[in-house]
Amino acid sequence: MTMRRALREDERRAWVRLARTDTIGPVTFASLLARYPDVREALDAAPRLARRGGAKDLRIPSEAEAIAEIDGLARIGGRLIAAIEPEFPAGLAALEPPPPLISVIGHIPTLKREMVGIVGARNASALGIKFATRLATDLGNAGLVVVSGLARGIDHAAHTGSLETGTVAVVAGGIDVVYPPEHAALYNAIKARGAIVSEMPLGMAPLSRHFPRRNRLISGMARGVVVIEAAERSGSLITANYALEQGREVFAVPGSPLDPRAKGANRLIREGAALTESAEDVLAALRPMLGGSFQEPEASTPFPADLGGLESEADHVRQLVEEKMGPAPVEIDEIIRQCAAPSAAVLTVILELELAGRVQRHPGNRVSWR
Repeated sequence: MTMRRALREDERRAWVRLARTDTIGPVTFASLLARYPDVREALDAAPRLARRGGAKDLRIPSEAEAIAEIDGLARIGGRLIAAIEPEFPAGLAALEPPPPLISVIGHIPTLKREMVGIVGARNASALGIKFATRLATDLGNAGLVVVSGLARGIDHAAHTGSLETGTVAVVAGGIDVVYPPEHAALYNAIKARGAIVSEMPLGMAPLSRHFPRRNRLISGMARGVVVIEAAERSGSLITANYALEQGREVFAVPGSPLDPRAKGANRLIREGAALTESAEDVLAALRPMLGGSFQEPEASTPFPADLGGLESEADHVRQLVEEKMGPAPVEIDEIIRQCAAPSAAVLTVILELELAGRVQRHPGNRVSWR
């Protein structure tokens, strides 16, 4: 288990700068800290590693930009919490990898309570909205915080139903950007009584590629996720898939086979999700785990102290690693197997290519050319 501690202000600025670098996502951030436990060392090393991966330069936000984000968040009553700090939600800390940073506005202690996710269709039916509101109210009265995504339809109903007992909204853009705009009143109510959470920088508009990352946080914070009215290939099913990968419980509310909005939830039930008709169905499954710790990922193997020697090894296998990659995603373990090379050397090459913006990460520990 990671030792929790508060960051010093110079460390916090370094975390912000590294986390906000364009080619650095949660996996790359974690890979850098596995090599350089001091984030300031990782920040210094990143441009050189990117050049080794073929980049001419790596644009890292300046110290002034980091200070501007920290101060800007403070002005609107929020703060940044790093993955190693005590206030970081336990469920997110147990993810592999966790988001390096989250922005929070509202009551931070809410994030330490037990949570359940409720997600579903934006174009929800009247009955779907009625059920989501009642379910959120009942789960809240049972002591759970309801987490959802502030979207139209089911998300809106879930937040509304749990506003008095505790609710958390995870947003896809900057924490100061209200989306959709018509939810401004709900946003302000959650900020006053619950908490708003975001992984994105302050002021960033929500883009389509941000929503899967938001969905990963919704499921990660919760003990389980309830899906209400989800069409096939919907964002709600992405959240359910993340929940399964994270070892969370998945619940689904059945619907009419004539309603396209029910197809996703009905399929989840066929595949093993718990059929849900009331809050008691959810509570019966979650009670045994409430109050327990989240399952932490296994500790990663430390990298050799001789990083210079490791980079020399990486140079010997670089061409082979690049040959094994293509436009279709391939598992990193398969690349290591086919290269018959030390895993640390192969992972170093992939890290350098990621920092250079040449490689893209995919679910299932897979990579492809960008």
